[in-house]
Formats: sequence, C-alpha cells, structure tokens
Amino acid sequence: MLLKAAFWGSLGALAWTHVGYPLAAAGLARLRPRPIRKVDATPHVSVIVAAHDEEGVIGRRVENLLALDYPNERLEIVVASDGSTDRTNEIVESLAADAPNVRLLRCERAGKATAQNAAVAGSDAEVVAFSDANSRWEADALRKLVRSFGDPEVGYVCGQLRLESTRGAAQEGLYWRYELWQRESESAIGSITAGNGAIYGVRRSDYLGFDDPYIGHDLGLPFRLVQRGRRAVYEPEAVAWEKPARDVEEEYGRKVRMMTRSFRPLLDGSLARTGDPLFLAELVSHRVLRYGSGVLHLALLKSSLLLAPRGGVYRRVLLGQLGLLGLALAGRKRLPVPGGRMAYYYVSTTAATVEALVRYLRGGSLATWGKAEGTR
Repeated sequence: MLLKAAFWGSLGALAWTHVGYPLAAAGLARLRPRPIRKVDATPHVSVIVAAHDEEGVIGRRVENLLALDYPNERLEIVVASDGSTDRTNEIVESLAADAPNVRLLRCERAGKATAQNAAVAGSDAEVVAFSDANSRWEADALRKLVRSFGDPEVGYVCGQLRLESTRGAAQEGLYWRYELWQRESESAIGSITAGNGAIYGVRRSDYLGFDDPYIGHDLGLPFRLVQRGRRAVYEPEAVAWEKPARDVEEEYGRKVRMMTRSFRPLLDGSLARTGDPLFLAELVSHRVLRYGSGVLHLALLKSSLLLAPRGGVYRRVLLGQLGLLGLALAGRKRLPVPGGRMAYYYVSTTAATVEALVRYLRGGSLATWGKAEGTR
C-alpha cells in the first residue's frame, strides 16, 4: 500500500507541477484576471547593482544604466561592491567622476543580500531597483518597470529577462520561456511566486531589509511582501538581457548555488504563514514541488522498479523513465538523437535540486555567492 502511494503520489506531483499547474494558472488568469493600475511617471529611483570582482562587465553595466531613457535628476546608480579585490571599485569611481548620479558603496565581503541592504539603507528614493552586474537593460526598461507602482497595492515588480542566444543554448532558452509563461499567469492571478535578479524593483517603503543574509531576493521578497498584503507582479515590457550559461554543465552549477539559497524558506515553515490561500497554492505548486522534483523522481523510479513485475502502468512508467535517462545520456554525449539535448538539460536541472537540497541539509546556504563565468 505504501509503495503504491509513493508511486502515485510522486507521479501525480510531477505531472501537476510541470503540466497541470501551468495550465490551471493560465486558465484562471484568463477567467479571473486581476488588473494592475499602471501610471506613466518618473519617481526618484535608486538602481542598485551588487558586485563582487566584476571588472570585466561593471563598466558596461553602469554605462548602460546611464543611457536609460529616464531623467538623470530622478535616477541614482549605486554599485554596492561586496569586498571586490579586482578593478571593480576603480572602474566605478572613474565613471562616477563624470556622472554625479553614480555612487560606489564599498562593503566588506558579506554576501549579496547584505550589500543590497546597505545600499537601500543609504537611499531615500521612492523606488529601489536592482540588477545583476552582467545584465543589460533596454533603454525604456526602467520607465516600464516603475509604471506598476501606480497601483497602490503593488510593492514589487519584476521585469522580463531575455537570454541572448550567442551560444545557441536552446534548452535553457526554451525552459526560460516556459517559466515566463507561468510568471505572466501568476501575475494576472494576483502575485508571482519568484522574480529574477536581472531586473526588479521595490517601493522603498515596502523594502524588507533582511536580518538573515542567507535568503535571496528572488524568492524571499515576493512571498514576504504578499504575506504583508502587497502584490508582487510581472512587467514583461521591462526587458533586461543576459548571456545564457555556456553549456548544461555550467548551468547545473549555477542552479545548485541558486537553489541551495532557496531551500531555507521552503523548509522552515515560513511559507505556511502566507494568509492568501490562492498564493499558498501557487507557492506549493510552483516552488515546493518544482524544487522537490529531484526527490520526487527518485521516489518514482524506486517505486516503479519495485512495482514493475506487476506489469501495466508500473512497467510503462519505468520504461518511460529509463527512456528519458537514455535520451539524456545521448544528449550528454552530444549524439544526434532527437530530444537528447533537451532530455539532458531536464535531467541535469532536476538533479541539481537534489544536490542543492543535500548541500543545504549538510551546511545551510552561504551568504556569499559565486558567478558563472560564461555568463559574463
């Protein structure tokens, strides 16, 4: 009985998080959308870029922000240097000498969230926006981002990250389009369950300065703001660009680092304090089950192996899993097998959830962060 429960429970959870929930969210977004009141305005904004040893990209990042279609007198650019030991500080100071709205904030090496908190503490802007050091914003991205703050219920806005296809990372690009489709549905329903580090903004009055530097903004800010009665929304017209990882192996390492930081709020019970039942269902469906997909796959594989002698659906599901692993192996070896690279990407990112969970359980999440060199 327990074996069958493990089989059907893991199979149902995987089907729901990957297929059922995205379709249900899209359907609900069409049937019962919750509009966002957007106002074209130019509030005072501080754009904060946390950087650690980013001499290769930080100059382009600041110059890109200086070229935004936004009034200079309403825009402050703050580079929060998290213990940089290369030429990052020197490059920013050189640019600041000619641009009075650029400021370097030197921080001791303590992690991204700590550097961001320090930058926000020194800002009196109406809106604080954030970006990665390797991102590039479209000229109108900031104007489009801040429009949603015209809605008094909105506390957080995430823009759209697009991946440059310079290295032909079709698998990551396809997955990202799938993720953005879900984000758009969640925003239409009420609030998104997570953002991205390339482009997002928060009302200064709503910013939650974390005492805990181990929880990042991508997952932590949206659900904590929703817990306080605010909306976290998606603005697809505010566009930022980044390079994808060079290959699946580099993407695997990046996802392990990111997911290790995400497991704490997923496992410490804080999600259950969300007072909105619909948003809690979104969190469980999109985040808890998705980040638990590696464990679910292991449970499904073991239970189907033990139940396969009974034939029927158990044997078919086992054969399907073995087929997926075979395709992934072909993709890893770069054999010209249709679907091989996509299967390898899926198996790799699913395996990353397991390694991230093991790392978190063994040693928690690190406050400091690494970067994928191929994305620079």
